[in-house]
Parts: sequence; C-alpha cells; structure tokens
Amino acid sequence: MKIIRKLRVDEVITESSKTAIRERLQKAAHQLDQESQQLLFEKRKLEKKQGVSKQDVHNRFQSEIRKRQEKRASIEFQLSQLDVLPIGSEILVQEVEALVEVEVGMKWDELTTHKIVIQDGTVIRIE
Repeated sequence: MKIIRKLRVDEVITESSKTAIRERLQKAAHQLDQESQQLLFEKRKLEKKQGVSKQDVHNRFQSEIRKRQEKRASIEFQLSQLDVLPIGSEILVQEVEALVEVEVGMKWDELTTHKIVIQDGTVIRIE
C-alpha cells in the first residue's frame, strides 16, 4: 500500500545559501511594505467616498495592515537569526508531500523520520 505523507526538506547553510535566503526575505519584506502602502492608499480613497462608514473602512484596512506588519516583524526576526546561523547548520526550508510504500511488518517510526537534505540547490542526501 502507498500513502502520502509530509517529508521534511532541510538546507545546509553555506555562504551562497545565506545570501539567497537573505535576498528572498528582503524581497518578501519589501513586498509587504508595498502592500501596506497600497492598503493605506485604498483606505484613504474609500474614506473620502460618500455613504461609506469611515469606522468600518478603518477597521477593515487596519486589520489587513496589521497582518502585514506582523509578517514583516517575523521576517525581520528571521533575518536577525540568519546572521547568527553558523555555516554548515541545517534549517527547514519546506515540507513536501511524498508517496511512501507501506508494508506489513514495517516500523512506523522509520516511515515518519525521512528527510531530504539539500545544499546550494542540490540534493546531497536522503535520510
């Protein structure tokens, strides 16, 4: 029988992967900043319309802006942690779904502990 399960993908940190991660995080932070600015613009535009509750508009937009600010703060924390992360350490980069063969007599724990380790975009081992 085959089952679908989540499989961990870890990346070995190198100087080039640190740079790539930093750039990806900075790009995401910049995107969140742009979205927040766009939301503020849309909020001001809607508040000027007749027949629109300014309080409802304010609450709805502030909620969306707050979500983006929280994501931005999380990215800033990740960036600060990236600076102290030693070269050679492994970090979780994603989880993927994998098709796994299960047979009678197999140890369940062995099925759930597999992971893929990559370094600079290349699979270096499967555990």
